[in-house]
Amino acid sequence: PMQLLQPKPVPKKLRTSQRKPCEPQVARSLIKEIFSHFVKMPVTRDAFKIVERCTEKYFKQLSDDLEAYTNHAGRKTVEKADLEVLMRRQGLVTDKVPLHVLIERYLPLEYRKLLIPIAVNGNKVIPLK
Repeated sequence: PMQLLQPKPVPKKLRTSQRKPCEPQVARSLIKEIFSHFVKMPVTRDAFKIVERCTEKYFKQLSDDLEAYTNHAGRKTVEKADLEVLMRRQGLVTDKVPLHVLIERYLPLEYRKLLIPIAVNGNKVIPLK
């Protein structure tokens, strides 16, 4: 009698993930767009790689500092005051250049409206909290 052909069992490989969990990163296209806006001249590929690494280190340090300020205040949420203290320590915010001046100078109008309260008719302040 003829036996039916059956496929040979294939041993399953145990896949162990050897990848490290990747950290979130700022998009390369965003870094390039912002950097090229301010530099206003061509940038070599090698120079841009250095800019990327510096940007990653900057945001890592920024988040570590904000976390430290928040923990020092006994909170678990970063607030506007923490960011303002950080910017003051970096020399970006001073008595002559307060935070709202930087917001008006560098951010588009739609973000300015969200971040700076505006007095309107009826003695209301927008945005309401």
